[in-house]
Amino acid sequence: MSLLQIDAIDVFYGPAQALWGVSFSVEKGQVAALIGANGAGKTTTLKALCGLIPLATGRVTYDGQVISGMPVHRIMDLGISLIPEGRQLFPKMTVEENLTIGSYLERTKPARRANLERVYHLFPRLAERRLQTAETMSGGEQQMLAIGRALMQEPRVLILDEPSLGLAPTLVREIFGIVKELHGRGLTILLVEQNVHQALQVADVAFVLENGRVIMSGAGSELIRNPRVKEAYLGF
Repeated sequence: MSLLQIDAIDVFYGPAQALWGVSFSVEKGQVAALIGANGAGKTTTLKALCGLIPLATGRVTYDGQVISGMPVHRIMDLGISLIPEGRQLFPKMTVEENLTIGSYLERTKPARRANLERVYHLFPRLAERRLQTAETMSGGEQQMLAIGRALMQEPRVLILDEPSLGLAPTLVREIFGIVKELHGRGLTILLVEQNVHQALQVADVAFVLENGRVIMSGAGSELIRNPRVKEAYLGF
């Protein structure tokens, strides 16, 4: 059974339809990538499965339980954490304050200190800057902080929306190295990423969205060699 199952979801923004029968599944322990052009519906898909926007039709199932229609905080409490595009940190708050906010769930509060130390062990740079405000950090450091805040929720599924957006190439490699490390620790990861080549390199499975529909899927290693994917998204 898939850990995360999206079945034929339709989503509208007012009268405009954004998703058309989108279906895909993510197995436990996989890295799955959603790729496609800007406006294809990638972020809308993530918001829909996290309960941030309602479904018109279809359903989302997590660990055998239908979560469509649940409040966002309940979905998070079940073990799904979203790192949104743009990170959405609290800029005037310190690193440690931003991380602490990530442990607001009742089930994670007792382990707050232990989880904080785990995050600092994974990201020594955050430990060095624990009293620094988020707005004074580099883009790469802010992305690490956003990931660390999500990890404070003790997720089973980590969803990342454009984690490398606006970062220099060296930082992009560093962020994808972190994704690989988290995968190695057993996390299931769903990734939306503008850097299609990097995404397909780390993805066990990938789904191509075009105009709100899934038009292609397969192993990341297969899609990275697919002529249509190469031409449309890899530039060769």
